[in-house]
Amino acid sequence: MEPKELLLKFCWGFIQQKKETLSKRRALLQESLDSESKSSAGDKHETGRAMVQLEQEKLGQQQMELDKMQKVLQQVNLDAPTSKVGLGNLVQTSSASYFIAISAGVGKTDGFGPVYCISAGTPIAKLLLGKSQGDTFLFKGKEHDILQVL
Repeated sequence: MEPKELLLKFCWGFIQQKKETLSKRRALLQESLDSESKSSAGDKHETGRAMVQLEQEKLGQQQMELDKMQKVLQQVNLDAPTSKVGLGNLVQTSSASYFIAISAGVGKTDGFGPVYCISAGTPIAKLLLGKSQGDTFLFKGKEHDILQVL
């Protein structure tokens, strides 16, 4: 499997893992809400229900973020031209390697070592977008070279 394919698969796995975690947390909250409904009424009961509902809202926001990330991954075209850095490119610089897709942590591929999977909205990605092999960019006060764009 090609490095970009492995990294895209890694990103999809990241989303799947997050969705499973959200699903488990949602189930636990529902259990908590159900048990809260069975307990006695009063201020303590209302406070407990309100806290569970706030957690459910947070989970809903996290689900929306995951949905956005999923849409970004669906737009990744690994066969797109690679002359300039864009979505779906693997970029090797003098300091690190980056896969422009979603922020999913560090993936590993043969020949590139650790690759940072980053979204196009991250500060480093904003500096890389539109650049080509051989270009340089300034990040955190240091100059970096773009060695390869795949």
